[in-house]
Amino acid sequence: MTQYLTGRPPRVLAHRGLAVAAPENSMLAFVHAMDAGATYLETDVHATADGVAVLAHDATLDRVAGTDVAIGTTLRKDLLGVDLGHGETVPELREALLALPDARWNIDLKSDAAVVPAVRAIVEARAVDRVLLTSFSERRRRRARALLPEVATSASQGIVLRALAAQRAGLRALLARVLSDVVAVQVPRRAAGVELVTARSVAALHAAGVEVHVWTVNEAAEMRELLDLGVDGLVTDRCDVAVPLVAAR
Repeated sequence: MTQYLTGRPPRVLAHRGLAVAAPENSMLAFVHAMDAGATYLETDVHATADGVAVLAHDATLDRVAGTDVAIGTTLRKDLLGVDLGHGETVPELREALLALPDARWNIDLKSDAAVVPAVRAIVEARAVDRVLLTSFSERRRRRARALLPEVATSASQGIVLRALAAQRAGLRALLARVLSDVVAVQVPRRAAGVELVTARSVAALHAAGVEVHVWTVNEAAEMRELLDLGVDGLVTDRCDVAVPLVAAR
């Protein structure tokens, strides 16, 4: 059984670490997040040309390093030459899992090519019970679950859309069936002008047996509002703000 959601919510998920004084998705950012009291780390995975799972949100390093290096066509050894700032380079998923064994990791599979390398890294690090895999793609989520049947996953975009439709129609049994293979729904507070996270939707999702995590929440006032609605997790760039706020409640 996965240990990912043991302990009482609400949970603070450090979005790409704590990148106030460190590059996002770097080992330094993750260490800073844990130093700030976060025990859940959110990150993203791509695969290099030689099939190594690495932590990066974008397919290229243009935004974070000012270079158009594409991760998927670059060898792992060549990525090590790209400076993200503060002396940091793109970390491997396996090394991150091993370096921070007390952290629980929320891992977004960003490409089809990343699935098998990510699963391999998780198995090699013996981290299955402290990892949650997620993806906008239901195909990716299902493939990861097929390879790691015991791993926790959160709802893909397709599951979220079906779940919200069932919730709004009041179809409780259907909602429970739609969510039967996931442990959490991770959504923005609103999308396309529609409020996704309300007291009613949170209560319905809880009744269906899943947690509700909201991204990306960086202001203390909004954190309080969401916690008042009963959400179970805040995905935030500012875990240094969220951790003491949650602790105080």
